[in-house]
Amino acid sequence: MKTKINLFLVGLIFSMFAFFGFNMMQVTKITVKGSDTMVILAQKWAEQYMKSNSNISVQVTGGGSGVGLSALINGGTDIANSSRPIKKSETDKLKQRYNTLGVEIPCAKDGITIYVNEANGVNELSLKQLSDIFSGRVTNWKQVGGADADIKLYGRENSSGTYVYFKDNVVKADYASSCQTLPGTAAVVNAVKKDKLGIGYGGAAYASGVKHCKVKKSDADQAYAPTAENIKNGTYPISRYLYMYVRNRPTGAIKEYIDWILSAEGQKIVTDVGYFPAR
Repeated sequence: MKTKINLFLVGLIFSMFAFFGFNMMQVTKITVKGSDTMVILAQKWAEQYMKSNSNISVQVTGGGSGVGLSALINGGTDIANSSRPIKKSETDKLKQRYNTLGVEIPCAKDGITIYVNEANGVNELSLKQLSDIFSGRVTNWKQVGGADADIKLYGRENSSGTYVYFKDNVVKADYASSCQTLPGTAAVVNAVKKDKLGIGYGGAAYASGVKHCKVKKSDADQAYAPTAENIKNGTYPISRYLYMYVRNRPTGAIKEYIDWILSAEGQKIVTDVGYFPAR
């Protein structure tokens, strides 16, 4: 009888350890979806945070700013990354479904970089010239001081926040039908890298193996490269914030994660990746 009791107690203790151990080891999942411009940055944040927070799993996927915001509206992600401000049509949907306009959190700054092939003799362009090029009004490099050759355009898909921002703030017209749309900034960089006549746009963190074309506000102004100093002081003409959006004011694990991103440690990763601190 005594043996049976002892075996029962051992089993009970084992079960309690198993139960409490399982609960102690439960992992909280945070999902992040959206901007392809921000994917590298978001992955680095997630990797570093999970190293010191083993009870948190941060899952990051891209797809574009519009995709991330749609997922936020549909309940498919906790955090939507966006390289453009949320649209009124999107806040209207949030209001309709959750009775909230969402919460906008600027988390980094970026200078949209103009990529040209390293063999291209054009080193600077004005905003007007960029508008003319990407709208199709200018089609030959000779028209902007380069070789007598057709310009090959590379850009992002319309679900991209970078596509929307560049169209609204630089092109200010419809993109030329000859502009080849690609699924991510890395693909744009790769295309320009291989095409001596190519030009594209995207985040500064991706611009490896291509030349950064300086940008000036007008023909009479000085041209500036998308450096940290020029973006911080506002002299580089195509600067923007990068955002995180959540449905409601963040609490719990999501708040702790966002607070960490905005901390000195999280903002150092912004600089390490090639973007610029939000504050």
